[in-house]
Amino acid sequence: MSSEVRAVSSLALLYVIRMLGLFMVLPVLMLSGDSYIGSSPASLGLALGVYGLTQAVFQIPLGFLSDLWGRKQVIVLGLLVFAAGSAIAAYSDSITGLIIGRAMQGSGAIASAVMALVADLTSDESRTKAMATIGASIGVSFAIAIILGPLLVGVGGIDLIFWVTAALACVGILVLLFVVPNPTQKTVAAQQRKVVPSMLLPLLKNPILLRLDFGIFCLHCVLMGVFVSIPYMITHTIGLETANHWWVYLGVLLGSFVVMIPLMIVSERHKKTSVIFPGCIAAMLISLAAIAVSGASAFLFLVALFVFFVAFNYLEASLPAQISKASPAETKGTALGVFSTSQFLGAFVGGVVGGNLYQSYSSSAVFWAAVVLVGVWLVVSWFSRNKVA
Repeated sequence: MSSEVRAVSSLALLYVIRMLGLFMVLPVLMLSGDSYIGSSPASLGLALGVYGLTQAVFQIPLGFLSDLWGRKQVIVLGLLVFAAGSAIAAYSDSITGLIIGRAMQGSGAIASAVMALVADLTSDESRTKAMATIGASIGVSFAIAIILGPLLVGVGGIDLIFWVTAALACVGILVLLFVVPNPTQKTVAAQQRKVVPSMLLPLLKNPILLRLDFGIFCLHCVLMGVFVSIPYMITHTIGLETANHWWVYLGVLLGSFVVMIPLMIVSERHKKTSVIFPGCIAAMLISLAAIAVSGASAFLFLVALFVFFVAFNYLEASLPAQISKASPAETKGTALGVFSTSQFLGAFVGGVVGGNLYQSYSSSAVFWAAVVLVGVWLVVSWFSRNKVA
């Protein structure tokens, strides 16, 4: 059991390190983007979300390779590519260079390999908790990142964020090589090598997996889309400079975790996921609509933002646990690759669509589009709630 605890905690740390680098730009890029030659809201939205496109493109291939070559080899390769992309973004003074750097960051697509390694290192009995821990670590990294982002910009500009990101990737390699245990079941890769290609189509036709894949797509599409507008709204509704935005994020995120953790406990221990899961989707929908109509009301905006983060953190922690339960054991790496692809494709669509809606219409248009998408997700989730683990 101690080996499993070490494996899960070290891989959760690796996930935190990895996602910090991707999330830290969310609260600052749209406001700091004027410093890039040729920037516009639409191009900044592309820079914000393009990493999701390359993540989506490479997630399944690297999931295959992790089944063939081994998890750790693929993760090291992905972290090196991620560090190189971070350096390119740090050196860039044009929006084109920034987009190239962000795209290269995304090419180091290790999410599916990390989650598959978690599955390799844990027993069937503890795997659900392990995946929930990884999901929770994403929420933790998100919380830390959107607080750190404005702080780092205040100290050394947006370039500092990318240099810190590159350094974190190197730290992640050290954690992987010297802290994360090696899988003891050497037959896993050999079993998966034979079945992954032939099982990909059935995985894509599995209705339970498809609903979860659609869910993670919606969640990250909405997250990336609304962060095209949220920094502007904090500046204009509350009147804070970019370097002080972290106060807002600190308050709403701490409060959201206080509420979210009991929700997770009730959901898992008392088997209430089928009720709480769609309930959080509904809460997200209501919060997005409230932000869209908040106007100059700082109080309504902050309350709605708090509710949004409660829902987001719960859903972000819940979905990986559910996909782990539903994935066939012999093709888990591939199934998680599809799941991760859906997640990052959502981030790409959210950034691009959000940036274009903001440029062509208004910040409210971004939130109303998110309301529509979450509404579709709520309908899908409600009618399949009895199948939620």
